[in-house]
Amino acid sequence: MKIVGITYMTGAVEMVLKNDSCLLNNSKPLFVPEWTEDLRATRCLVLRVSRLGKCVEERFADRYYDAVAFGMDFVAWDVIQRARSEGHSWTEALGFDYSLSVGSWMEQVPEGDWTVSPEQAIAMVSSRMTIRQGDLIYITAKCPPQPVQREQVLQIDQDGETKLFCRIK
Repeated sequence: MKIVGITYMTGAVEMVLKNDSCLLNNSKPLFVPEWTEDLRATRCLVLRVSRLGKCVEERFADRYYDAVAFGMDFVAWDVIQRARSEGHSWTEALGFDYSLSVGSWMEQVPEGDWTVSPEQAIAMVSSRMTIRQGDLIYITAKCPPQPVQREQVLQIDQDGETKLFCRIK
């Protein structure tokens, strides 16, 4: 399983990869890593890929995912700022264990100011690598990451239902 992110962190759309240990299931707490002083979160939309695809055209992309969920993408902001200034990889700042919280799955794509549409995300990722059933593609919102603190609760509700719940420890 691959986890691919479409983010807008630097003022441009970028693609990032995370490994499967980055996945934090709904309702599980996130323990702030000791090596960061500035943990931030961005709301995102997570797509669950439902079939094999390579170079999928945007007009057919809705056939390649079967569910969506709200998510929270966690970033070690101080680490990413240092990596950027020194010209190093961002992997440590983005790809640490449990750095992507995924809520409950739903069928309808919720409204939001996402970096790209789900169809654009499928087309973009599949143009660079083969997507497979079970892969996750997340699309961040166009807002900057917000600081999070220990003992904070991050929650996203829709239509009176809690779709994502994450406690920061």
